[in-house]
Amino acid sequence: MTEMKISNAGIEIDLEQVLASAQLPALPQTAIRLLELSQDVSNGPVEFAKPIEADAGLMGQVLRFVNSSYFGFTREIASIQQALALVGVRTIKNFALWSAVFSLVPDPKFGPFDLKKLWQDSLRRAVFARILAKSIKLNNAEDLFAAALLQDMAIPLLLNELPEHYETLVQRCGTEGVRLSSLEREVFGWDHGEAAAALVRNWKLPEEFATLIERHPNFDALMSCNPPRQDAACVALGALLPSCCDSEWDEKEQFLAGLQRIAAASYDSLGRILAEADATFEDFAPVMKLPVPERSLTQWMEESCE
Repeated sequence: MTEMKISNAGIEIDLEQVLASAQLPALPQTAIRLLELSQDVSNGPVEFAKPIEADAGLMGQVLRFVNSSYFGFTREIASIQQALALVGVRTIKNFALWSAVFSLVPDPKFGPFDLKKLWQDSLRRAVFARILAKSIKLNNAEDLFAAALLQDMAIPLLLNELPEHYETLVQRCGTEGVRLSSLEREVFGWDHGEAAAALVRNWKLPEEFATLIERHPNFDALMSCNPPRQDAACVALGALLPSCCDSEWDEKEQFLAGLQRIAAASYDSLGRILAEADATFEDFAPVMKLPVPERSLTQWMEESCE
């Protein structure tokens, strides 16, 4: 990992050291086994089903996942092998990996921070990124869902490890109306997207997750690439959606301009995309034991247009 340091009031903040001091536990054995199986392309549903079926908790989560409106099957999927065959090994593996990560992220005792609200935001942004990717016919929509869900996973860890620094940053976010990632780069020289990508690489999760996650604060840069990185831009655009704890949608204009830039046709069907994201969230949230936000994305859009 590249070492990243910057002097801040006489203190060197080294991202690699911050992550090392956090001492996060290793991934569960089931997740490690799924990663091992992924190294051999000849492995299929039969091989991947074995470690999942041996983990009763994960097995139940996977079946709830495939039977949610996320996929929209008209009949119940009752077995793991059937689930793997119908929705694909990659999708189920991704679900198992972020489910494992979900269980490892610490809950910091930091002011008004609420871990459930962070996961609410992440799930809503992930659902949106997947729907948008499908609407513009990208073939890696499931990877975008997983990456968007994990994009902010380093924030609780950073709040835990650098509370004094983040107290100031969070205050500045509120008073200056500046994105957290911009302030992190100003103070530390890196942001929480890069920190999350470093965690992904430390855990030896698929590299595509790290690549998608680390640039999620940089929509304009992604769209300025030649050719544009539309997949990563879907994740970055989702990051501009309002948070569950926001009182105003400060980045609405940036979001709308970005959507117009990434896909004019999707801009025209924004109402349908947001409604589908709301419906999918409501059905999928119980899988992750999350409450439904007080305001839906559709309501946010309607209220901000009044």
